[in-house]
Amino acid sequence: MRPLRYSINLTLDGCCDHRVGIPDEELHRYSAEIIERADALIFGRVIYQMMEVAFRTPAWEAYPAWMHPFAQTIDAAKKYVVSSTLERVDWNAEFLRGDLRAAVEQLKREPGNGLYTGGVMLPMALAELGLIDEFEFIVHPRIVGHGPAIFAGLSKHVDLKLVGRKDFASGAVALRYEPK
Repeated sequence: MRPLRYSINLTLDGCCDHRVGIPDEELHRYSAEIIERADALIFGRVIYQMMEVAFRTPAWEAYPAWMHPFAQTIDAAKKYVVSSTLERVDWNAEFLRGDLRAAVEQLKREPGNGLYTGGVMLPMALAELGLIDEFEFIVHPRIVGHGPAIFAGLSKHVDLKLVGRKDFASGAVALRYEPK
């Protein structure tokens, strides 16, 4: 069974607004390596549309050269999109429809290296269903004083054990956890 991994960038005060992180070459290289090892990405509507605008060819070609490997990896990745409002997807994507638990469990049963998800709303639903096998929080050394925050309103605790850590030159730290 392939694992479902969740990864998100956030600040020390828990803000996961993509505009407040401290992007750099090392973090982008690390993220590209993570995504490259995934068989597919599972996105909600918001993250799918945000990533498509930023990383679909030719949008990323205007970015600095050090961002290109990350952008190319996202651009090429197989994507599943969970949305009841989008009418169509493309960009190497297909809808994940019906019962979320059943659909994700089916994807997890398929052979491969694993699946990745990101964002806020979909991962909350996946955590509620107990479907996330690994949580990665890339914590940036910044306090911003505003949201959005991850897992706000989660109905039950998810106890985790630390299984990995990577320190970056920027002061950011990637902390990987598995459910206990």
